Amino acid sequence: MPVLRPLTDGEFDPALLEDCQFFKGPLGVIPNSVRTMARRPAIARAFTDLNAAVMKCEGSLTPEFKRLIGYITSFASGCRYCQAHTILASERFGSTEARMADAWNYEHSPHFSEAEKAALSFAHAAASVPNSVTPELGEQLLKYWSEEDVVELMGVIALFGFLNRWNDSMGTALEDLPIESATRHLAHTDWEVGKHQ
Repeated sequence: MPVLRPLTDGEFDPALLEDCQFFKGPLGVIPNSVRTMARRPAIARAFTDLNAAVMKCEGSLTPEFKRLIGYITSFASGCRYCQAHTILASERFGSTEARMADAWNYEHSPHFSEAEKAALSFAHAAASVPNSVTPELGEQLLKYWSEEDVVELMGVIALFGFLNRWNDSMGTALEDLPIESATRHLAHTDWEVGKHQ
């Protein structure tokens, strides 16, 4: 059961509602997490701006891979809401069935390059509590990715760290599109809607 009810479009600050249309591209909906944040428009606006900046691809990281990084981050933290959202967004950005099916088991998958495996291992360690990033993981990451790419990667991890805490703590209600996507692509994992009814 959600701690707070998401705001409807009619309850939004009109300018903020316009800014939040950004989310419909990757997700098809304005997430209920943002609809909850909208009770304090400055927080929702700052989050939306941060999301747009972090998910913009200016180097070697692709939109699809950034969403899979978000999935691994959310998988490590256990946030069911964000796992569903990141799998949906990965799908919408062209991820293959094989990559989505193997995302949770990327280390042993032939569908990820060594560079991608290094990035996903770093993401998993960075999202773990306690944090388990080692100097070796950092060295492995820099073997494949530029410093600028590492900043983008860490931006995704940190963004989803915020979202994982927000959505898991608030019991944010999960929307239909992410539920459908997670049901299709994560059935072989332990994913379930859980508290995000």
